[in-house]
Amino acid sequence: MLMRTDPFRDLDRLAGQVFGTPARPAAMPIDAHRCGDEFVVELDMPGVDPESIDLTVERNVLTVHAQRRRRDGDDVEMLISERPQGTFSRQLFLGDTLDTGRIDATYTDGVLTLRLPIAERAKPRRVPINRTDAAPQSIDATVGDRSSGSEQDERELVGSN
Repeated sequence: MLMRTDPFRDLDRLAGQVFGTPARPAAMPIDAHRCGDEFVVELDMPGVDPESIDLTVERNVLTVHAQRRRRDGDDVEMLISERPQGTFSRQLFLGDTLDTGRIDATYTDGVLTLRLPIAERAKPRRVPINRTDAAPQSIDATVGDRSSGSEQDERELVGSN
């Protein structure tokens, strides 16, 4: 059997998956880093109306939905259209150590910045060591005569019942 392959078609398909197509836009590029007691996530969303951004948290999944629409009117003839349009979506799976109730989101110059604080219960903390300054207790060796072989005496020595 003879099969023909078109390497350019495969390359075009791969580029469409990575960079997106007008019908299926690529995911929003993202940067994430830790800064002190919080994680900072930045999503590039140029040309997106801030009113179209929808940010939700359900359990430990943070979902960002945004929509970019053309700003042209009916009388405009589009000559080149390379910028993706439509709905964009991105999900981030958050760890249990983050405080999802205190997420801060700002949108400036086409970048959505999310600040995810680390929960107080997950922060490292010092555990105090309790000291007893009482005098050490001595063990009374005259509890019973071990030579008698009494089970009662043996239980009293080892502290079991």
